[in-house]
Amino acid sequence: MAGYKDDFILEITPQVLLKAYACGLFPMAESAEDPGLFWLEPERRGILPLDTVHIPRRLKRTIRSDVFEIRISTDFQGVINGCSEPMPGRRKTWINREIRRLYGELFEMGYCQTVEAWQGGVLVGGLYGVSLNGAFFGESMFTFKTDASKVCLAHLIARLIAGGYTLLDTQFVTDHLSKFGTVEVARDAYNTLLSDALQKETDFYALSQRANGQDVLNILDSQQTAT
Repeated sequence: MAGYKDDFILEITPQVLLKAYACGLFPMAESAEDPGLFWLEPERRGILPLDTVHIPRRLKRTIRSDVFEIRISTDFQGVINGCSEPMPGRRKTWINREIRRLYGELFEMGYCQTVEAWQGGVLVGGLYGVSLNGAFFGESMFTFKTDASKVCLAHLIARLIAGGYTLLDTQFVTDHLSKFGTVEVARDAYNTLLSDALQKETDFYALSQRANGQDVLNILDSQQTAT
């Protein structure tokens, strides 16, 4: 894995961050306490092919039942706070002050999006990532209720399909993501997919923000049928 430590004093701007994504790089921090960032360009990259997504049968029932109210990009601070919390298998967070600043600014500019699961007026799960032309770069997700983040991911995938996206970058492959069909591709293959995606004109809001679970499953099923 290639990593480039950011040791210079000049402040990274949201514009620099977007250019880095377009070149196949993404930032991380050593810890929440570390004020600096470093750039990563993995030799193998995790992606979730939008035409071969797998939704487990039990999860389909949960999606269809609409046990969560799904909101789109209404509470960035709530989502990034949730992503910063310790989770099973994740004792520490890498989300530091600089990450919060940069992605908060991207959110205000319309490049960072969130998918949020609410229940009883409480945010119980969500994810955030960067939307750039036909590529969506997933950053982090969290869940305080069983399946909340998985339902958010399903809604995200349907939204990307409806909006004409071609690349969902997960950065790495985890057990959680592999259940949906996430795979690893070599850096050169990833860069080709990225280059193609950046040529696309897309609309993150092509799918209604009121789309329910059955709407999401219909989109996912139609995508499978088409391929």
